[in-house]
Amino acid sequence: MNKTLCIFTIIILLLSNGVSFSNDKENQLTILKKDLSSPWSLSFVSENEVIISEKTGKIKLFNLINNSISEIPHNLKVIEDNNSQGGLLEILYHNGEIFISYAEKRANFKLYGLSSTSIAKANFNKNNLVFKNIFRSEPPIRSPYHFGSRMIIKDNHLYATIGERGRGMISQEIDKHPGSIIRINLDGSIPLDNPKFDTNPDWLPEIYQIGLRNPQGMSLSPFDNKIYISNHGAKGGDFFGEVKKGENYGWKILGWGGKNYDNTEIGPQWLPGFTKPIKYWIPSIAVSAIAIYEGDEFPELNRLALVTSLKDQSLRSLNFSNKDNVIEKIIFQYDIGRIRDIKIHPKNGKIYLLAQDKLWLYEKI
Repeated sequence: MNKTLCIFTIIILLLSNGVSFSNDKENQLTILKKDLSSPWSLSFVSENEVIISEKTGKIKLFNLINNSISEIPHNLKVIEDNNSQGGLLEILYHNGEIFISYAEKRANFKLYGLSSTSIAKANFNKNNLVFKNIFRSEPPIRSPYHFGSRMIIKDNHLYATIGERGRGMISQEIDKHPGSIIRINLDGSIPLDNPKFDTNPDWLPEIYQIGLRNPQGMSLSPFDNKIYISNHGAKGGDFFGEVKKGENYGWKILGWGGKNYDNTEIGPQWLPGFTKPIKYWIPSIAVSAIAIYEGDEFPELNRLALVTSLKDQSLRSLNFSNKDNVIEKIIFQYDIGRIRDIKIHPKNGKIYLLAQDKLWLYEKI
């Protein structure tokens, strides 16, 4: 066996046994839990516990102190097919309640049958979660693609990203939810200052912004109290941008610099009258979850956007304080595989990541 292969084999063995690894001399990546099944999202229930959703249908509670994990039964009718991008998606703990976005089976569901991006909530219970829907994306669509599904809570309102299910111009149809940001009260009722009630009377009452493709990142900045998203383009055209009331990001009038997968043109990168992203990626990196960093562990990252990716398998920082000169740095790449979610510990600022089938910790040495 040659020397390079020996070194590679040793690294793989160390990783598989939970040993720390990083190519950074000051910071380290550590596997906290492996053998998860397509983990999609995590949320802090307390300083020492996180709740994790698996796309394949299970909800699990993981203890950061003793590394114990347990499954919490639930009542959701979720797509469980590995060929679909749907399943259990974003999970969010807030004040004793669990909010979850998921690909809901609608009607007599079969593979690629009618489904929707739906949102449900339950009182937090470690033994059983009884969810009740508070939102359903309408109309239900026969498609395994583009569910979106990230959520944040700001000022007692729930904001969520709804993917356009691969239907393109549906993002411009203001009587349909796919391809939008929605905003509801925490009980599912409609805020009376949503766009429909002032600037955009023809919109559905839940819609806050339109013109998106597949937004899979969402974060509330503790510094400016604004909401930021990441969005998948097609073949090129991923972006990072701000959520803005009553505005339109332009899909599929605009292509954000990308092309269709058959290399045909979509549309210009941007046009006046549409929301302009802060940062584009051409070609696409398959941008995923994001977080605006605040914490003591990495003071140099405060105020920066942390951006994860799937295809590019990277964690990046964006200094976007000057929108005309966004400074991007790759923190690490190809170390942990496709990164699906990122969350910041609410007390110490350490970074937690879901990638491949593992939960990872990124911290100072």
